[in-house]
Amino acid sequence: MPEKETDLRAEKQRQQERKIKAFLKEEALKLGFADLRVCSVADAQNHEDVLSRFVSLGYHGSMDWMRETLERRAHPQNLWTDVKSVIMLGMNYGPDQDPRSLLAHGDKGNISVYARNRDYHELIKGRLKQLASKLISRTRDLRDDVEVKVFVDTAPVMEKPLAHLAGLGWQGKHTNLVSREFGSWLFLGSIFTSLSLEEDEAEIDRCGTCDACQVACPTNAFPAPYKIDGSRCISYLTIENKGAIPVEFRKAMGNRIYGCDDCLSACPWNKFAQEAREIKLIAREDLKAPALADFLAMDEAAFRKHFSGSPVKRIGWSRFMRNCLVAAGNSACDNLIQPVLEKVKADAPMLRQHAIWALRHLLDEDEFNQVRTQYASGEDDPEICREWQG
Repeated sequence: MPEKETDLRAEKQRQQERKIKAFLKEEALKLGFADLRVCSVADAQNHEDVLSRFVSLGYHGSMDWMRETLERRAHPQNLWTDVKSVIMLGMNYGPDQDPRSLLAHGDKGNISVYARNRDYHELIKGRLKQLASKLISRTRDLRDDVEVKVFVDTAPVMEKPLAHLAGLGWQGKHTNLVSREFGSWLFLGSIFTSLSLEEDEAEIDRCGTCDACQVACPTNAFPAPYKIDGSRCISYLTIENKGAIPVEFRKAMGNRIYGCDDCLSACPWNKFAQEAREIKLIAREDLKAPALADFLAMDEAAFRKHFSGSPVKRIGWSRFMRNCLVAAGNSACDNLIQPVLEKVKADAPMLRQHAIWALRHLLDEDEFNQVRTQYASGEDDPEICREWQG
């Protein structure tokens, strides 16, 4: 084929790619996404060494799925060999105020901004499927073998590095994505496709000398900039962790009962952030500053009803109540003593354990000793016996 004809075909191909991408971006905005960018799989880094080190240092805590999915997570083609381009999308969930303002109110439960309404996984996955269908329809006249796969968070995809490569933002020192337009408040989703699309320019790191996110972390979960020890992170401790909250982190948890936004909130780039527009991501009024007393009074059925459709529901009543008990212990609120005392008699050992810790911090020494005399003698669980002894 003559060189000139080859060049013309290549230019026509690039023009088609630009048109398809422009169409996708327009449709993505209609579907509520804040931005759409594309990266080429050929440019994606293999993260196997980084992930292996993360796991070997125990930074994954009890999240064994990270070890099990390490190889597939390391590179997009390890997950799907036919992928050529990754379409990265961000959906804004910016809050209407700094979520750290609630930390000063010990009688309230602080739920991470992302979990104050509907579960974003289902919301974004549905929108991604709609956009993927539009892509297939749009390219049907060009090719009839275009394939797509959509992913949201739970799949073994390195969303943040791919979003960085695609130009949605950069991975900040807190390891989360930062956008010049939306700060730290972007949900990420991806569409893998067998179609080659024109890639966007990767974003540059704009953190500079700032260490606000590192300083803000209550549990010192950042061993170094751009590295996180997940086993120390309050989001891990309150959500992924299925056992007891380690004693060393309980005071630092404050009233955080589901996740933590401190490192995100501290980022100076949030001065450019915008409030969420998607109605299903705007915080429910009853979850903006909920009373701990109301949560401690919930039985399992009430918990499931209250958090129906919410990400909070997935940790279950026992873990949620564990978190609320720690928050109660940090509250200095006398009105929480009685509901905490009720949990000392709970069937679940984990709840008894955390109720004891909470009472130790809510009562003076004489009052606590009276409670211990009444309840400790019948306890045969060694962990709980140690909790009584302090």
